[in-house]
Amino acid sequence: MDLFEKLRKNPGPLGANASRFHGYFTFPKLVGEISNRMVFNGSEKIVWSLNNYIGLANHPEIRKADAEAAKDWGLAAPMGARMMSGNTDYHEQLERELADFISKEDVILLNFGYQGMVSAIDCLVDRKDVIVYDSESHACIVDGIHLHQGKRFVFPHNNIENLEKQLERATKITEETGGAILLITEGVFGMDGDQGDLKSIVALKKKYQFRLFVDDAHGFGTMGKTGAGTGEAQGVQDEIDIYFSTFAKSMASIGAFIGGKKVLVDYLRYNIRSQIFAKSVPMPLVIGNLKRLELLRSNPELKDKLWENVNRLQSGLKERGFNLGKTTSPVTPVYLDCSIESAAKLIIDLRERFNIFCSAVLYPVVPKGVLLLRLIPTAVHTFEDIDQTLDAFSHISDKLKSGAYGKPVTANS
Repeated sequence: MDLFEKLRKNPGPLGANASRFHGYFTFPKLVGEISNRMVFNGSEKIVWSLNNYIGLANHPEIRKADAEAAKDWGLAAPMGARMMSGNTDYHEQLERELADFISKEDVILLNFGYQGMVSAIDCLVDRKDVIVYDSESHACIVDGIHLHQGKRFVFPHNNIENLEKQLERATKITEETGGAILLITEGVFGMDGDQGDLKSIVALKKKYQFRLFVDDAHGFGTMGKTGAGTGEAQGVQDEIDIYFSTFAKSMASIGAFIGGKKVLVDYLRYNIRSQIFAKSVPMPLVIGNLKRLELLRSNPELKDKLWENVNRLQSGLKERGFNLGKTTSPVTPVYLDCSIESAAKLIIDLRERFNIFCSAVLYPVVPKGVLLLRLIPTAVHTFEDIDQTLDAFSHISDKLKSGAYGKPVTANS
């Protein structure tokens, strides 16, 4: 079969509906400056789908720093990969300041979060090693694990009892191969908003020999007293051996980093292929991220405002009877019993009548008969935004139960 003919016949689960969904349910265009309200489909909506957690995307000091850095350096500098010709004092300064902030010996910058995670996993393990990972791990973790040529064991989400069984299996194998065990989980799980049970995982280090790799993309800047992440919030930051986060969320930028012991970072610096063979992070992004980190550290009121909004939104939804699952983070999932047919009508109603834009997730990401509406409160949302959204959700819930969007889903459906 011709390759393109195969692609045409098998476009994938999302691509199968591209002609109907593109531009509205998939690849929507939010117009205007990144904020709590933007324009979609010709009218202003309250936007709950952006990970601009502490509101840095359009902070005036950030805009100024980004503009000045772009003017001073352009996007070309520095040219080449860092190992060859693309290293600068600014890159090293950002790494030092990040390492100090997350209480690690050293940090390495990564061009992108997704790419960096995939490449880091590939870099750290070989066929003698065993990977053990949480079943709800992000796609970048799963894709990185797929590159692993050795054994890999998955444990049900946050199931510590089962995790121990997988560690027992992994230990037997590594005793024979002479390899090591890498345990991968997340600080905050970005879909459901619950935290990885890092304290319980760390406790297993007394019995098993493994290194802990934590993807804290949603925890960095939002969790813990200083915003240093989920490890800080749970009191186990020192026990996280490999700390990963991206700049794409709280920092509202591009890039990522990994922190840990110097031996770890030195090894990555000279072996991680996605950095060795890629152009260095552009100077405006580095300088812009230095400014973002400065504001994160010096303006705790930004994180305080975020959590004020989180608590108001989540408590309001719970008071109205909505199921938010087990979230303990700003990520706010709302689970509704809803058929696929009804879901489309509900989402359109939410956007066009109530002017609320949030992400919607259906099967196979969630079970059949479930619609997940995922809201991301930020520091730039207002109480008016929250109260208007709560009223809108009450209305759509009533309409869903009454059958206005189609036949209601029941336990026997």
